[in-house]
Amino acid sequence: MPQITLPDGSQKHFDHPVSVHDVAADIGPGLARALIAGKVDGNVVDGSYVIDDDAELSVLTAKDQEGLEIIRHSCAHLMAQAVKQLFPSAQVTIGPVIEDGFYYDFAFERSFTPEDLTAIEKRMAELAKANITIERYALPRDEALAFFAELGEDYKAEIIDSIPPEETLSMYRQGDFTDLCRGPHIPSTGYIKAFKLTKIAGAYWRGDSNNVMLQRIYGTAWRDKKELKAYLRRIEEAEKRDHRKLGKRLDLFHLQEEAPGMVFWHPKGWAIYQVIERYMRDNQIARDYQEVRTPQVADFSLWERSGHADKFGDDMFVLHIDERDFAIKPMNCPCHVQIYNQGLKSYRDLPLRMSEFGSCHRNEMSGALHGLMRVRGFTQDDGHIFCTEGQIQPEVSEFIDFLHAVYADFGFDEVIYRLSTRPTKRVGSDADWDKAEKALGDALDNKGLDWQELPGEGAFYGPKIEFSLKDCLGRVWQCGTVQVDFSMPGRLDATYVDERGERQTPVMLHRAILGSFERFIGILIEQHEGKLPLWLSPKQAVIMNITDKQSEYAQKVAQRLQNSGFRVETDLRNEKIGFKIREHTLQRVPYLLVAGDRELETNQLAVRTRDGRDLGSVDIETLVSGLAGEITSRGRTVFLED
Repeated sequence: MPQITLPDGSQKHFDHPVSVHDVAADIGPGLARALIAGKVDGNVVDGSYVIDDDAELSVLTAKDQEGLEIIRHSCAHLMAQAVKQLFPSAQVTIGPVIEDGFYYDFAFERSFTPEDLTAIEKRMAELAKANITIERYALPRDEALAFFAELGEDYKAEIIDSIPPEETLSMYRQGDFTDLCRGPHIPSTGYIKAFKLTKIAGAYWRGDSNNVMLQRIYGTAWRDKKELKAYLRRIEEAEKRDHRKLGKRLDLFHLQEEAPGMVFWHPKGWAIYQVIERYMRDNQIARDYQEVRTPQVADFSLWERSGHADKFGDDMFVLHIDERDFAIKPMNCPCHVQIYNQGLKSYRDLPLRMSEFGSCHRNEMSGALHGLMRVRGFTQDDGHIFCTEGQIQPEVSEFIDFLHAVYADFGFDEVIYRLSTRPTKRVGSDADWDKAEKALGDALDNKGLDWQELPGEGAFYGPKIEFSLKDCLGRVWQCGTVQVDFSMPGRLDATYVDERGERQTPVMLHRAILGSFERFIGILIEQHEGKLPLWLSPKQAVIMNITDKQSEYAQKVAQRLQNSGFRVETDLRNEKIGFKIREHTLQRVPYLLVAGDRELETNQLAVRTRDGRDLGSVDIETLVSGLAGEITSRGRTVFLED
C-alpha cells in the first residue's frame, strides 16, 4: 500500500489507494480546500488522481506558479464553455496557457465583436459562480472521434486523427461542456476568482497560412482581483511605453510593407544606434577583442558544413546565382571560423577573441514580426572566443563580468540566469557535453549567482547560459548568451598547435550581450518610456531664445557645446518660449536651455529638465563639465540635481 513522501521529507502511510485530494485532506482541511492539483513523482496531475504505489507528492495550490497556470488553462475551458452556450454554432479548436494568460481559437461564421467579448466574460462569471465540478474521464480514440463528430466539432476530430491510434484520450467535462485535453484542471469552476478577456485576433489553423483563419480570443487570469488589477495596470503602462508608438512619435524609425521586418532608421534613431555601437566597440577593444567584418552572402555549402542548414534551413534566405546556391547569413559564427583559419595558430595565440557588429537576416514568419522586437534584418553584437578546454571557465567568468558592467551602464541591475543543457537532437559526444555543461555551471557558481537549469534547451552544438533582464514593469527579456561549442570548429577544420607541437581543435565560445541592436533599442525605449538617459539621448539639449536679441548668443553657445561633443540643437523660431519648451519636452529632450536678456549678460543659460523642473541659471563652463560628468557616469550622477 502507498507510502507518500512529502516535500519536507515527512511520510504518510495508507492501507489503500488514495487520491491526491485524500492526502491533502489527511494533512489538513485547509490544504484540501486550497488544492488545485498535485505533483506525483514530478508529474502534474489532477486532485482526483489516485496513487496506488509509493510516490513523492507535492500539493499544488494557487500560490504555486504551476497552480496558477492550471487556473489559467481551466479559464480557457471556461471561456470555451461560455462561447458554446452563447454561440452554439462556433467550433472550438485549441486553448493553451501563455505567459500571463491563455487563449482559445474558434471557428465562427462571423467576426466576434467587443460586445461579444463583454457577453462572454459575463457568462464566464456566471459559470464560475456556479462552481461546476470538473471531471476527467478516459475515452477510446474511436469513441472520442464519434463524440466530437456528432457535435459537429470538425477541428477536434482532426486533432484526434493526428493522435496515435493506440492512445486512450483524456476528456474533461464541466456541466454541458466537454473538451479533449491532457489536463490537469482545477476541481471546479469556483476556483477561478479573477479573469479578464483582453483582445480578439486572427490565427491560422495549426499556424499554417494555407489553412483557414480562425478567431483567437485572449484572456488573463490571476489568483485574486488585486493581482488582476495590478496586471491590467501593467498592461496599460506597457501600452504607453510601446516602442512602436514612441518610435513614430519621437521620429526614431519606421517599418513598411515594402521591406517587411526591416528597419528604416531615422536620424535620431540612428544616433541612438551609433552611440550604443561606439560604446560596445570601446568596451570590446578594452577587453582584447579584435573586430572583424564578414560577407553578407556565402555559399550554401558553408552552412551545410557548419550544421546550420540542417537546423535553420527554413529560416534562411537562399539565392541561386551562377549555378550555385548561396545564403544571406543568418548568423556570423561560420564566417568567423574562416578568419580564424587564415594562418597557423599556436596555443600561445589563445584565447583569441573576435567580435563583429554582424548584419544578419532570418526569414521569420510574417505573423511573428513585432516592431523592433522581432525583425528579419538585425545586427548582433556578436563575438566568438577560440580557446583551449582549460580556458573555457575563466573566459566565461570574464565574460559574465563584462556583461554585468554593460547592463549596469544601461540601467539594468536585475539579471536572471538560466543554463540550457543538452537537447535530444544534438551533435558531439556526451563527454564533450559533460565538460561544457560543467564549465558553464562552475562559472556561475564561482560568481555566487543563483541560476536555473533548463534541461534540453541548449543549442544543437552546445549548452548555453542565457542572461535575461527584468524591466521596470517586471517583464523579462532574454538578451545575452554564452555558448560552448566543441563541434563547429572541427566541422570547419579549425586547429591550433599545442605545447607538444600537435594539432588540436579549439573550443569556440559564442557570446553576445545585447543580443541584437534592434531588439535592445526597443527594450530601452520601453524601459525609459522614450526618456533615454543623457548619454543615449539622440538630442541631449536644445538651446532656445526668447527674442531675436539672443539668437546669436544661442548659436555661439550651441557651437561651444557641439565642439565639446554634445548633441545640441538650437530653436530660434519666432514662437513663445512656453510653446518651445512644451514641444521639446514632448520630444523627451533631457535638458531645455533658455537664453534671455539676463543669461546673455551673465554668460549663462536657464536650465529646465524634461520632467518640468526649473534648475535656475548656470554658467556655460559649469554646464559643459556637468553634462560631461553625467554622460561619463552613464546617468548615475546628475550634476544639476545635486
